[in-house]
Parts: sequence; structure tokens; C-alpha cells
Amino acid sequence: MPYPDFITAFPSIDVPFPDDVVQTAVVKSEHGLVAFFTFPKDMELPTHAHGAQWGTVVEGEIELTIGGETKIYKAGDSYSIPAGVEHGALIKAGTRVIDAFEEADRYALKG
Repeated sequence: MPYPDFITAFPSIDVPFPDDVVQTAVVKSEHGLVAFFTFPKDMELPTHAHGAQWGTVVEGEIELTIGGETKIYKAGDSYSIPAGVEHGALIKAGTRVIDAFEEADRYALKG
């Protein structure tokens, strides 16, 4: 099931991937950022690190490597990535996740 219209109407963020690979909608405050991601195509997220991140898989599947440990996450599974820990992922087409970032400026809003 897709996110409801009121969520998809939230602002998008500037990510380094085309819109046909990842679609975004975010809620941002001075305390952090919550992103609703939709992946219409398979995607490889290169290894990187930043502030703390917590997420949950709404639909689909992610092969997520956090600090060298790889696990498969499916709908209903959650993950926590401590600040500064390297992580990367293989994300299957049709996957939707909600991620919360401790850094309010993790991504710039589009427009």
C-alpha cells in the first residue's frame, strides 16, 4: 500500500539518486528529520556514515550492512544505526521505509 496523499504531499529532500529510483517525503524540525522513502527500482546504497539513524521497513526488503554485519530486513523489522557507524544497503524495488535522523540538516529540502 502506498503512503497516503497527505504524506506524499510533504516536501521532498535532495538525495543523490534520481526520482525514478527513490522518492522522498519528509517532516523536518530543529531536532531531526523523518523521511518516508519509496524505492520504485532496485537500489544500491553505498557505504557511508553520519549521525544516528533509526528506521523501519514498511514494505519490501533491505539487505542492510551496519558496522560490517549484514542482515535482511523485511516489513515490520526495525534497525538502529549509531552515529558514525558505516552502513550500506541493497534495497529491492517496491520497498518503503521510514527513517528518523538525529541530524535536522542531514538532507536539504528540494525547492
